[in-house]
Amino acid sequence: MRLASVRALTAVSSLLFGAAAWRLGPHTASDFAAQAQTSQAQAAQANTGQAQTAKPAVSSPAATAPQLQPASLTTSKSATIPDPTLPAPGTELYTAKHGEAIPTIARHYLGRTAYLTSSELADAIRAVNHKSDTANILKANETIVIPGILAAPITEHTIPVPKDFEVRAVYLTGVMAASDHGIRIIKHWREVGGNAVVFDIKDSDGSVNIPFDYPLVGEHKVYIHDVPKFVHFLHQQNMHAIARIAIFRDERLVVAHPELAVQSRRNHAAWRENGKLVWTDPSNPKVQDYDIALAKHVAQLGVDEIQFDYVRFPAEGDQLDAQFVFQKDAEPATAHGGADASSAHVGTDAFVRPATLSEAKGSVSAADRYPGNATASASPNSSPEEPALSERSESKGAGCESPGRKPRVASKTGNKSRRAGSKNADGSKPCSANVHVARGPQRSDIIAGFLKRAYAELHATGVLLSLDVFGVMAWQRQVDLSHTGQDIVQMAKYCDVLSPMIYPSHFFGMDNIPHPGDEPAHFIGESMDRFELITKGSGVVIRPWLQAFHWRTKTYSPEYIKIQVETAKNKGGIGFLFWNAANDYSKPFIAMPEMKEANAKQKDRFFRGDEISTATIQAALTPAK
Repeated sequence: MRLASVRALTAVSSLLFGAAAWRLGPHTASDFAAQAQTSQAQAAQANTGQAQTAKPAVSSPAATAPQLQPASLTTSKSATIPDPTLPAPGTELYTAKHGEAIPTIARHYLGRTAYLTSSELADAIRAVNHKSDTANILKANETIVIPGILAAPITEHTIPVPKDFEVRAVYLTGVMAASDHGIRIIKHWREVGGNAVVFDIKDSDGSVNIPFDYPLVGEHKVYIHDVPKFVHFLHQQNMHAIARIAIFRDERLVVAHPELAVQSRRNHAAWRENGKLVWTDPSNPKVQDYDIALAKHVAQLGVDEIQFDYVRFPAEGDQLDAQFVFQKDAEPATAHGGADASSAHVGTDAFVRPATLSEAKGSVSAADRYPGNATASASPNSSPEEPALSERSESKGAGCESPGRKPRVASKTGNKSRRAGSKNADGSKPCSANVHVARGPQRSDIIAGFLKRAYAELHATGVLLSLDVFGVMAWQRQVDLSHTGQDIVQMAKYCDVLSPMIYPSHFFGMDNIPHPGDEPAHFIGESMDRFELITKGSGVVIRPWLQAFHWRTKTYSPEYIKIQVETAKNKGGIGFLFWNAANDYSKPFIAMPEMKEANAKQKDRFFRGDEISTATIQAALTPAK
């Protein structure tokens, strides 16, 4: 009985469990099947109710089986979680460290972006990340977008133009060109009608503003970090890019390598000009190689024109004591009393950066140079050597008088400095009478030889070559030629453009005009006449440097600018360059629109208005495939 009861209970239990298993089996299978079949749909459409609504939940131990769904659902969700955020093309994500600032990040990324300045990039970072204009500090682990990332460094190509292309340019120091203010100047200049910019690659203090790997350069402060990017910007503005290089006046180089300086015959050490160690020896092959290497390097970065300044020998200081490589073991060639050599130059070397302005002022005073003209003073808008030239009188003790005025001034302005010398119409003695003719090669031969080589090597790159020269050189006086070596007739053979510095204010003491700075028409006209005459038939273009500063003139104004431009054009000049040491072009900014308006009424009254063709620009900016 007991055994039979046990068997009966076992049979009944087996039937009950079998029935339960049969009933629950289809539900569980369908539920998981549904989940497996709709896992992607669940993530995309949140459609997870199909299995849940197929049958009501079962209140039995087996009903706990669906509780395995979370594992299945987790797998399903993980399959649809989006990938980590990816930066859009041209951008990059950056995770900030605690307390890190946007300007710091901008400086770090600048070289990899299309932006020209770090502040410009910082503003873009704030904008794309929806930050306020004053936002700077970021939170730890905050992710921000860096815009403007370049896929590859910018490469730029020279945009060729004929040498008589009418350039309308302003000058910028290397420091200014690389700044936000400089970019604003460029854009404004373009807006008012300018079509070119001259910017420093190397100034007369020897500072090289760009990256340049050369044994003689060494470590140096760089301002224009990416020349192709900067030139690309100019080309986008339809502007002609002119890279200025101060050649033989190079203080940085001679301080580091005194063996490359002009040497003193007296003490066999580096020669100093009025106490300053600033001049390399123009005839030293290593110096020439360095300058040409720098010029070629820049030409290959996409600039359109290379401009040489200070292409001459030193013209001040004790000339009898100065010895050069080309004249070793030879008797020095100099004018009698040539220790001052002042008559030989005018301000030929165009301009000086604001940073070296005080240094220029610190050279020998006008009173020392002109015992009878203590009013002369260094111009804040001339090159370091310019003041000296302008403050100099004729060579001391030489008995050489400049026609029309005793002290001649000139200054880098290419000023016609002693225009007085005008054929000695006033009866003054011609300076050439006091010149001692040296044997062997002359300084002018060295300059011409250097330019012949440089011109050949640079032209192969497609750039134009222009030269800044003393305005006084148009007078072709032997004393000037013997000191500077700037023989305009020879130099014209090895360049495309000559840019004489003819700032009216630097002609003090000439033509019996008490205030030459207030007679722009007279001095610009006379200078241009002489340069056109001396270069006639050479094919060289005369593109003058004009005065854009108020030194020694009470009439500096937009009208003053217009008079210079119109006079230069009427006298054969093609285009013009404005010089201001502080890069302040407020007056030209006003004058340019007025000249453009006048041109509309009287065709080409002030300038032709040449522009680089849009097609040429677009072709240059289109990446090669």
